[in-house]
Amino acid sequence: MQFLGAAATVTGSRYLVEADGKRLLIDCGLFQGYKQLRERNRAEFPVPPHTIDTVLLTHAHLDHSGYLPALVRNGFRGRVLCTPATAELCALLLPDSGHLLEEEAKYARKTGYSKHENPTALYTGEDAEAALGHFDPRPFNQDFEVAPGVAARFVPAGHLLGAAQISLELEDTLVHFSGDLGRVHDPLLNPPVPLQQADVLVCESTYGNRTHARVDAEAELAPVIRRVAARGGVIVIPAFAVGRAQGLMLHIARLRQRGEIPPLPVYLNSPMAIDATDIYHRFHDEHHVTLEECRAMYELASMVRTVDESKALNQRRGPMIILSASGMLTGGRVLHHLEAFGPDPRNAILLSGYQAGGTRGAALVGGAERLRMFGREVPIRAEVVQLGSFSGHADANELLDWMRGAKRHPRMTYITHGEPDAADALRGRVERELGWHARAPEHLERIALDAPQ
Repeated sequence: MQFLGAAATVTGSRYLVEADGKRLLIDCGLFQGYKQLRERNRAEFPVPPHTIDTVLLTHAHLDHSGYLPALVRNGFRGRVLCTPATAELCALLLPDSGHLLEEEAKYARKTGYSKHENPTALYTGEDAEAALGHFDPRPFNQDFEVAPGVAARFVPAGHLLGAAQISLELEDTLVHFSGDLGRVHDPLLNPPVPLQQADVLVCESTYGNRTHARVDAEAELAPVIRRVAARGGVIVIPAFAVGRAQGLMLHIARLRQRGEIPPLPVYLNSPMAIDATDIYHRFHDEHHVTLEECRAMYELASMVRTVDESKALNQRRGPMIILSASGMLTGGRVLHHLEAFGPDPRNAILLSGYQAGGTRGAALVGGAERLRMFGREVPIRAEVVQLGSFSGHADANELLDWMRGAKRHPRMTYITHGEPDAADALRGRVERELGWHARAPEHLERIALDAPQ
C-alpha cells in the first residue's frame, strides 16, 4: 500500500493498494487548504491513471472524491465502487465542483488576479459528467468481488449520507479503512458501526487530539442568532452543502418553532444543498430525522438557485441568515457574501465544522482580521463564532471507543487524515490505551501489507 494523500494532512485522501497485479485506489480526493498541498492537485499523479483497475470511495466529500474527474480525464478507465447514496451525492458534488473551478478560472482571467497568464480549471463540469459514467454502486454490508481473489465490503460510517468504512480482503490479509467516522449522537445520521477486525487498520484522525464540547447545538446557536438579529445584522454561515447545511436548518427550524429565535428570513444559497433534499428522503434508513422534520427544515428557507439571486442577497440588509457553501471558505458563493458582509461589525460569520489548515476558515478561527479573496485583502470586522457542537467527525475518545470493538487487534494501525499534531496524539493514545502498534505514515510512503509489523 502507498499513501498518496491524507498523510500528515487532513485532506487529499488517496490510498493505493497493489495485490496480485491489480491496482486499487481507495478514495480519490482533492488536496485543499495550504498552497503547497493544493499544488499536488496539479502535479502528475504518482502512478499512471490508466494502470489503476478500480477506485473504491468511502464517501462523497471532495477531499475523498473530488479528484476523480481529473483521474478519468487523464486515463483511468475502470469502475468506481461506492454505496448508492454516495453515487447520488457525487452526481451533485462533482459537476458542481467542475463548474466552480471553471468559474474561478474565468474570473481570474477576467480580473487578472492570478499569477498565471491563462488560468485554467483543474477540471471542468464536462470532465465530472464523464467520471460519473464509471460509477457502479454496491449496497452496505454485502461482500463483493473487486478483482480475482480480492473482496470488499462497505460498512456504515455515519458522518455523511452513504459514508462507508471499507474492509478489503487480500488473500490472508484484511485491510480496514475507517473513512471519515461520524458521531455516535449525530443530529441527523445513524452512528458508525464499531470496528470488527483487521490485520491492518487505516484510521482517520481529524479530531485525534481533541474531544468535542458537550454543548447542545440549539443552546449554542440560539443566543448568537438573537444577538445578531437584535443589532440588525446578517449571519453568514459557511456550510458543507450536504449534511451540515441540513443539520443547521433542522436546528434553526426547531428553534423558530419553539419561539426561541425571532422569525428572521433564512436563505439557502446552494443549489446543491437544495437538490440534496430528495436524496435524504430516498435514503431515510441512513438517518433518524422524520419526514415531517425534513419538510420543516426545507420550508424554513428561501431557496436561492441562480447567480443573479445570489448577487441580489448582497444588496439586502439584515437581519437575515444566509447558509452557503463551502464550509471552509475555500470557494463558492459564500466568498461573495463574505466580501459583502464581512467588513461590517453588526454582522456575524458562524463556522460550523472543522477548518483545515491553510483555509480561510482556519484563518478566521485563528483571529485573522483580513482575508485574501479575488486578488485583494478584504477586512473582516464581523463577529466570528466557531460553533463547537456541529462537527460531523468522531472526536478522539469516540475514535478509540470505535476501535475497542475489534475482536482482535490489528498488526499495525496507520493514523491518517489528520494534521500532524492530531495524528500523533491519536497514535500515542492507541499505543498507550489499547496496546496496539500504531504510526503516522509519510506522504508517498510504501508499506508491505503482508509483512510482520
